[in-house]
Order: sequence, then structure tokens, then C-alpha cells
Amino acid sequence: MDGLYDGIVEWIKKNKLASFLLLVVGVFIIFVVDPDLSKNSGYGSSSLNSMSFPSAGVGGMYAPMMADDAVVGSISQERYGGGEVAPTDSAERLVVQTSEMSVQVENVVEISDQLVEYAKGAGGFMVSSSLSRPEEAASATLVIRVPQEKLKETLEFVRGKAVKVVAENLWGTDVTDQYEDIEAKLETYFATKTKLEEILAKAVEVKDILAVQSELINLQSRIDRLKGQQQYLEKTAALSKITIYLDTDEFALPYAPSETWRPGVIFKLAVRSLVGTLRGLGETVIWVAVYAPVWLPVLAVIWFIRRRNKKKVLLASKTS
Repeated sequence: MDGLYDGIVEWIKKNKLASFLLLVVGVFIIFVVDPDLSKNSGYGSSSLNSMSFPSAGVGGMYAPMMADDAVVGSISQERYGGGEVAPTDSAERLVVQTSEMSVQVENVVEISDQLVEYAKGAGGFMVSSSLSRPEEAASATLVIRVPQEKLKETLEFVRGKAVKVVAENLWGTDVTDQYEDIEAKLETYFATKTKLEEILAKAVEVKDILAVQSELINLQSRIDRLKGQQQYLEKTAALSKITIYLDTDEFALPYAPSETWRPGVIFKLAVRSLVGTLRGLGETVIWVAVYAPVWLPVLAVIWFIRRRNKKKVLLASKTS
């Protein structure tokens, strides 16, 4: 190791100009060129090796109606069968159904418009739509809601428009126990409200009247909050949420990788990684060239100083 270190130091002493140039290029690469270039260029494989669906939950348009997240907040934690609540004996189940799909299509804009129109025709609506690169290889994320009884038909329609369904997930969350718990609390609150109203009717002193009215106001606030939560659960269960990822490129879509070894897929990913690396190197060269007015004068000054020092050394050797 000492010999290698001494060799590097000796080479730097003999090639100061080249060493400085390498240092400048290194600084440009580290501090000027974007370190996440491969990811930003769309050729990285980080999003290809794992499911990267955003957390869907069951929020959306009805979230503002929630006054208290304590009762319904557990819904989003029960995705993919996790955190399942204990079943009740109720004959009518209240189940929130959510789906996510990664779909390869021929024309992102056209298919996206068709899906929105289909959702409206089925009695649903579009929650949100995000479209990138509409003039090039477009990709989109579309979120729609449809009546629960139309969910299966809608998923079939999406499959029919796809060149290939890269990934598909469908899960349900049983919120019957939460709904019944709210119902039980409301019954208790309504009974308490009736008693307070009877007490208020018999109250004579002003302080008693004010105290009972204050309790009634607080109780009504709790009732309204629980009604809002109840309405949230009802409407969320009535309208299923579907998140659809659209792209013309299969490998630009989020998907759940299988355990099957697929050499063709690996080869394509390797080619994409190579292209991304070459693009990164090309952009680095462009950055260095653009900043040439900054580092070229510095190199010129160094070259001039070195040349002058060499002349001084030669003159000193001749005179001696």
C-alpha cells in the first residue's frame, strides 16, 4: 500500500496540470451534475424492481367529511389483508373495495379519456388525473370512483383496453364493526340528549339552564361528528376507488416482481441501465464544455505560471 501511495504522489507531482484537470472534472461531476441523473432520466431500475403504488387507502373526495380519524383511520392500514378486524354477526356487510392496476396501452391520452367517460357512464366520476409527457411517450395516473356493483365491469373494461396488464390488485376492507360501533354510540347520545332536554324543560334557575344548554351543545357536536364518520363509511363503501397507471412502456409501470427468472426482462433492464449511464456521461461532458469559460482560464494561468517557472529554472542553471 505504501508503494502504491508513493507512486500516486509521485505521478501527481510530475503531472500537476493533468491532476488539476481531473480534480476540476471530479468537482463538476459531484457538485454540478445531478447525482440522481439515472433516476430522473427514466432509465433507472429502482422503480422496476418493487411495487411502488402510492398509498391509496379509501380517502379521496369524502375525506373532508371526516371529523375524527380515530374511528376510520384503521381502514388504510388493512390493505392486502393486513390488520383485518374481527367479524361481526351482521347480515349486511359494509365492505370498502379498492383496486390498483398497472396497464400498458397503445395511446395513453386516448385510453385515459375513454376510462373517464366510462366511469361517468357507470354512475361514477374522476377523482384525479395526472398526465406527463403528453407529446412524447406519455404516462398517466388516473383515479376514478364507480359504484361498487359496477366495479367488476369497470375492471373488465380496463383490461379490454390494455395491451398488457402488468399488475393488478383488488382488496376489500370490512368496516361493518366500525359502522355498528358508531351506531351504538349515536343511540346512547340520542338517549342522553332526550334526558337533558327533559331536564332543561324543568329547570328554573338561570345557572341550571345554562349548564344544561352547554352540555346539549357539546353532545350535539359529538353527534354531528359521529354522523359525519358514518356518512363517510357509507359513501366510501358505496363507491369503489380504482387507481390506474397507464404507460406505453411496460417497464415504466409499477409492478410486483415474480420469482420466475426471466432473462429477456433482465436483458432489457440491463440495456436501459447502459443507455442511462451513457446519457449521464454525455450530459457530464456537456456540463464540462459549457463551463469551459470558467476552468479554461484557470488552466491557462497555471500553464503560463509553470512555463515561466521553467524558464527561471533554466536561466538559473545556465548562470550557475
